[in-house]
Amino acid sequence: MSNGQTDLLAKIADILTRVKQQRPLVHHITNYVTVNDCANITLALGASPVMASDIAEVEEMVSHAAALVLNIGTLSSEAVTAMVAAGKKANSLGVPVIFDPVGVGATALRTAAAEQIIREVRLAVIRGNMSEIKVLAGLNTGIKGVDSIADEQGGVQAAQNLAKQLGCTVAITGKTDIVVRGADLCLINNGHPLLTAVTGTGCMATSLIGCCCGATDEYFAGAAAGIAVMGIAGELAQRALKPEDGIGTFRMRLFDAVFTMTPAIIREYGRIEYHGRER
Repeated sequence: MSNGQTDLLAKIADILTRVKQQRPLVHHITNYVTVNDCANITLALGASPVMASDIAEVEEMVSHAAALVLNIGTLSSEAVTAMVAAGKKANSLGVPVIFDPVGVGATALRTAAAEQIIREVRLAVIRGNMSEIKVLAGLNTGIKGVDSIADEQGGVQAAQNLAKQLGCTVAITGKTDIVVRGADLCLINNGHPLLTAVTGTGCMATSLIGCCCGATDEYFAGAAAGIAVMGIAGELAQRALKPEDGIGTFRMRLFDAVFTMTPAIIREYGRIEYHGRER
């Protein structure tokens, strides 16, 4: 294991400790399908969630927050207006903004909303699936509803192009998770296929990134931390299943695994390849 990999794993473990100590407030403007799961996964990691989306309060609420998560899963014009207002306020206060462009490319509304948010708000992290990131990077790809049907070929290049264009960290979750910022690249090989059988695991991963970025100003490491926690938790949840258990029990075990996550578990189970300048 290179010094860069060792240092990044140590940094991720430290971020987990900071989240539990600091209990950062993570302001979400998110979708109604997964809002409860996002709130509970935030609590499970040790942070504090708030779900406030009305234009009349988003600027005031983000003023109290350590991170802002924007998720366009269930979209409306009012929501986009609130997201932009909250994002601009967060920028003025130095609060990191984490953006989940759910289903971008599936409809003109989603694409326009994502483009507006990217244009008007300075983002710390964008987290999406392969199709979503390739759409934002300007590549032809496939979207089925809000799910990805793009293959993994060219994923690193798409993430690097988008990260360079926007000056932020870009994360792609999939079979192998990709996290990019500038010269830094890490590939995370944790996770289990059952994560794709439960609605909202991508949204929850974005919330975990929000928790981690709320406890550090190193957003590349924060993004890697949130994604690694979700992947490792997925593995541990699957291992805890009995033969008669299904995805309902898996979902419950997933929350348990995040709740009981420790720095030692991160160091033991984290399968991270680091490529770039030594940290």
